[in-house]
Amino acid sequence: MPPNDLSPWLAAQGFAAARIEPLPGDVSPRRYSRVWLASGGSAILALYPEEIREIAVRYLRSTELLGSVAVPVPRILAVDLARGWMLIEDLGAETLAERRDLDDRAVAPYFRHAALLGRRIAALSPALLLGDTADAPPFNPPLDGALLRRELLQTEEVFLSPRGLLGNGEQRTAIAALFDEICTRMGAETAVPCHRDFMARNLIPRIGADGACEVAVIDHQDLRLGPPLYDLASLLNDTRFPAPPLEAELLAVALGEGADLRSYHRAAAQRTLKATGTYARFAERGAPRHLPLIPVTLARALDHLGRIPEGEGLVPSLRALWKSALPEV
Repeated sequence: MPPNDLSPWLAAQGFAAARIEPLPGDVSPRRYSRVWLASGGSAILALYPEEIREIAVRYLRSTELLGSVAVPVPRILAVDLARGWMLIEDLGAETLAERRDLDDRAVAPYFRHAALLGRRIAALSPALLLGDTADAPPFNPPLDGALLRRELLQTEEVFLSPRGLLGNGEQRTAIAALFDEICTRMGAETAVPCHRDFMARNLIPRIGADGACEVAVIDHQDLRLGPPLYDLASLLNDTRFPAPPLEAELLAVALGEGADLRSYHRAAAQRTLKATGTYARFAERGAPRHLPLIPVTLARALDHLGRIPEGEGLVPSLRALWKSALPEV
């Protein structure tokens, strides 16, 4: 429940609350509530426990940085860092992932706008995320080869291994070697700023001032340096999957017609494998709502693995090994 002294604080900031409605969360210690304002409308209240208070600082800094390159993010309405309280603009109750009323054609312009925003994020100066003083510490550790590999190790530990999906000793060795090579190759690419979780669950659809379909970006405090195609791979392969023609269109815009797509497929393979492990970890911690996404996400991982030289030879045996976890035909 929100602290008892929130209402006086909100009123003192000029946002008197008519009521405060806690919102469901996942496994993060952060807690969110929707504040229905006495003056009308609403705002979102984020509460950061002391042990993750630095995340609130990163959220403030990433809000400023993304705003500087015209990436729409929620406005900060009031903040008390000492207590870990932050009131932000309420951009709407449904993310792009939840807008199932939008068919492939209707959702396409939102994905196009998101891809544009991803390019704006990547164009930020990397120096802004590195920091070298007490006033400007680094945002987050870079999404380098070692961190990418640790993410896949979680997938092995919490999903593949418990279900017997790593196979025998020879298969286990081959899978580990494949994961090693994917992450090493990704880590060798020139890093650019990335959101890190640039996906439909972190995009709020809206109609712009000119009537165009747009998205605003939320949950951006993990901004960091990472592989150049990581955010695009996340956008096209996490939670809500655009139709193949739209995926091809957005790749052509980002990379050019006829571009070598191996780096994209490599990033998408890593991201989908990572997401599979994340969904399983969430379920272990009492948040199972993403479990239905695992079969189709794992299937996409196999598809992307089959499109890179280090993975294509292993995919037939993986498809047989992972059959029980894939969508039913």
